[in-house]
Amino acid sequence: MVDLPNVVVVMALPAESAGVFEAARVPVLYCGVGKVNAAIALTRELRRYVHESRPPPLVVNFGSAGSRTHAAGTLLACHEFVQRDMDVTGLGFPVGVTPFDEAPARLGFEPRFNHLTAAVCGSGDSFATIDCEVECAVVDMEAYALAKVCWLEKAPFACVKYVTDGADDAAADHWRSNVHKAAEEFLSLYRVTIAS
Repeated sequence: MVDLPNVVVVMALPAESAGVFEAARVPVLYCGVGKVNAAIALTRELRRYVHESRPPPLVVNFGSAGSRTHAAGTLLACHEFVQRDMDVTGLGFPVGVTPFDEAPARLGFEPRFNHLTAAVCGSGDSFATIDCEVECAVVDMEAYALAKVCWLEKAPFACVKYVTDGADDAAADHWRSNVHKAAEEFLSLYRVTIAS
């Protein structure tokens, strides 16, 4: 029997872990940047559980995000997710709504990090530097895709985002300076809230 963990930690990039999870011997699934890469990586991982006739694990996404609402350095619990770049208004659908899709436009999951401020996460395949039309307090590039895979596979999902930048014209420089800073906090959350 294949050894499959009850919790799968997902991050987009090794820079978000800064080697902290590896040093603590906590495996991380690095899914890559963007919704397509995230969906493919997590789907492949969850297929392993199906193949072994195991229930799906708790999927925990730790990662960086921009926000025009919350200050850099803030940790936020996200349990609602939207697509900030889904735009089929030409066919009469509101921004953020995927046409003819069974999934709701806003995916919601049971809150798990109740001591943190909650925020709606808007994912899109762009590095956000301007306001988006879909209501969300933080922006990233993967969480909605991870959430949708979990919604389809009936896997529990939890997410914490570390605000690295203001999703503005200085976002790229601030992200580069701050992306590694939350790694120790992510590991502490994992140990106290998830692994205990």
